Amino acid sequence: MSLTENYSDSASTPPLGQAVPLGIQHVLAMFASNVTPSIIIAGAAGLAFGGAEQIYLIQMAMLFAGIATLFQTIGFGPVGSRLPIMQGTSFAFVSVLFVIAKTQGLGVALTACLIGGIIHFFLGSIIGKIRFLFPPLVSGLVILTIGLYLIPVAIKYAAGGAAKFQMEAASYGSLMHWTVAGSVIVVSFILKFWGKGLVSSAALLIGLIAGYLVAWLFGMVNFAGVGKAGLIAIPNFMPYGFEFSLGAVIAVTLICIVSAIETVGDTSGTTKAGAGRDATDEEIAGATYADGLGTAVAAVFGGLPNTSFSQNVGIIGMTGIMSRHVVTIAGLILIACGLLPKIGAIVASMPMPVLGGGVIVMFGMVVAAGMNMLSEVKMNRRNMMIIAVSLAVGLGLNLEQSAVQYLPGVIKTMAVSGLLPTALIAIILNQVLPEED
Repeated sequence: MSLTENYSDSASTPPLGQAVPLGIQHVLAMFASNVTPSIIIAGAAGLAFGGAEQIYLIQMAMLFAGIATLFQTIGFGPVGSRLPIMQGTSFAFVSVLFVIAKTQGLGVALTACLIGGIIHFFLGSIIGKIRFLFPPLVSGLVILTIGLYLIPVAIKYAAGGAAKFQMEAASYGSLMHWTVAGSVIVVSFILKFWGKGLVSSAALLIGLIAGYLVAWLFGMVNFAGVGKAGLIAIPNFMPYGFEFSLGAVIAVTLICIVSAIETVGDTSGTTKAGAGRDATDEEIAGATYADGLGTAVAAVFGGLPNTSFSQNVGIIGMTGIMSRHVVTIAGLILIACGLLPKIGAIVASMPMPVLGGGVIVMFGMVVAAGMNMLSEVKMNRRNMMIIAVSLAVGLGLNLEQSAVQYLPGVIKTMAVSGLLPTALIAIILNQVLPEED
């Protein structure tokens, strides 16, 4: 019996010999994207690269991605779609949390995630009623803006680092750094387009490993943190305290709405790809409840917001196996990784240019995904004006933050986030402007 035998019923279970490698495939496909946001936000908060606090955030990314996945696949009460939906740390929140962590600290950022996650949870009861606010025009713009905002971060990482002291170092932008970053990109492309099955699905992860080896040959890898890391660790309750900021909560909550809409799409995509049917209202509501609960619980212990991972929907379409028990195994693997600090330490020891090569691909794909959604939109004068004004104001204020220096702190934080002005302007204009033939 082959690994690609069709299991189109989410309740079906392939034999264990097939289910375990299929679960590993799901983990490999999302692993790099899952841990990267924690590394970026740790840097924005000023945490030492490769230090204990950064390692902890990486552990929480793995642990609560696994727990949130179990919320989806196993579920309880109304929580969970009972579908093979893989959860992971969301890139959608990175642009907003980057600003909050940098200006107000991790305590404020994680408190906003906790409250936003609770609000996200309750969206499950009304998600169907607000979907009209996020047609492809708006959701495509939001995703495109996320990618465009993050691309400069990717370039800085590839060149050697994002922190000021690293940028001023003589090695910043050196050929050595770009060689390492380039090796990640080249290997990822080769495996993605010429590899097959598991190798193709895990192309980016394998590319990062290849870049890691190149960096090691250049003497750029420091394993000191791996040796110091313990064998097992238990999550800490509210490790950065509870610090409330209205602006941060509003900003994160708005992205939670976007994340909820994304999960609706992934839920529908899962049932279409695996069973050729539309998702039921109960499945969509359950998926949204699990999304919000996963985000809130993660924030309590220092984890970043979770969302469904679209690349794993692609795996279901590729294999034809829709078994939720396969994804449950993947969730258990992530939980095990999250409880082992040495795994987090190995990830944290990854040199900046290695990560930079990976996020150039990841963030570029976010931009491409946004463009793909916008390709569904008829480019008449109305829609082109909405795109033009939303992007110009949203990204423009982020690039020239002194233009709003006299705004109150809460409003300024939201205005310079890049994403929120773009989303709000697009939503308002799309509702106000008359349709055009």
